Amino acid sequence: MPDTEPSISNEPAPGDTRNLPAVVPQPNEGARPLNDSWVSRMLRTLFNWKAGSIRADLEVVLEAGAPGETGFSPEESTMLKNILGLRERRVEDVMLPRADIVAVQRDISLGELVRVFEGAGHSRLVVYNDTLDDPVGMVHIRDLIAFMTAKAAVDPVLNAKRKKPLPAGLDLKAIDLAMPLSDTKIMRELLFVPPSMPAIDLLAKMQATRIHLALVIDEYGGTDGLISMEDIVELIVGDIADEHDLEEAPYIVRQPDGSYVADARTELEEVTETVGTEFDVGEAADDVDTLGGYLVMKAGRVPVRGELVPGPGTFEIEVLDADPRRVKRVRIYRSKDRKSARPRDARRRPADGDRPLAPAETAPPAEATPPAEAPPLNEASADREPPASAPAAAPPKADPQP
Repeated sequence: MPDTEPSISNEPAPGDTRNLPAVVPQPNEGARPLNDSWVSRMLRTLFNWKAGSIRADLEVVLEAGAPGETGFSPEESTMLKNILGLRERRVEDVMLPRADIVAVQRDISLGELVRVFEGAGHSRLVVYNDTLDDPVGMVHIRDLIAFMTAKAAVDPVLNAKRKKPLPAGLDLKAIDLAMPLSDTKIMRELLFVPPSMPAIDLLAKMQATRIHLALVIDEYGGTDGLISMEDIVELIVGDIADEHDLEEAPYIVRQPDGSYVADARTELEEVTETVGTEFDVGEAADDVDTLGGYLVMKAGRVPVRGELVPGPGTFEIEVLDADPRRVKRVRIYRSKDRKSARPRDARRRPADGDRPLAPAETAPPAEATPPAEAPPLNEASADREPPASAPAAAPPKADPQP
């Protein structure tokens, strides 16, 4: 028996690869870029960041790829772009301005409310107490019709006994059109949102609360605007027009004389696209969005009708229609176009170029012609006949006969 036992050693035998440490790739870990540092790997591990995202890839494909190459139709590509940009849109970018809100007072009669619904063309109206800054809810036309139908309903048994049954079992004379809206109990709740709220968050809130109308409240608690679910959906699918919507005229139209007549609510970007890149308002675009807002900022107040406000560069803007609260319609033209539109018979000084003469200078007064002096009376002139214009002297009367 050998006096030595086989030694136990931790050293692996040559060629034996068992129990050796090996790098096990992670399932979600792909090939790292060469410039991927340990700091970025640590941050991705801590915060679950990814090197890329499907959203970024989709944005690149929609922007760079042609419609035929992406597999999306032009309509689908447009809606996908709108959906991706929806989180960047705020409520203040979509809302209806306060001046355009159609609202009713809570004590309005049912008859007047029907008239307002007929003229407004909306299915929902904001209801307020004394002013629009004190809203109490909204009224839906379906609730109004249901209330009036319930008031006009007649018992079918009694209606059958009538000599002449009422059509549809409704007695419209039973409706009190003088009843105030506050007594009908048909007003519904209204959402109140800040102007900085993302539009996509408001859409989710409207879906959860089943309230499709929201009033935009400013930092002082006053009413700033109004927004509906349809306004948000239009950000994705485009304008939605039904059978009651009238075709709107363009906001800005070129005139034969080269000027442009525009609605004051026209966006400054649309004005620049129509008039030209020369119409550049510069940093003012950061403060205002519409042409009317630009005029108010330039003038420091609401311009009056007929006022001329200097625009960017050589442009001038004339206020065609306005009220004490806002500007409604304007005319845009270049200064040289306005000068060339003066009457042709206006007198000019050659040295003054295009400067029109003052009214007092247009027609200099004619020099007064001094009256002709009578010729001196002498022997030679005594024999001359008087001028034809002067009346002949009457002959002396003969002395009566003695």
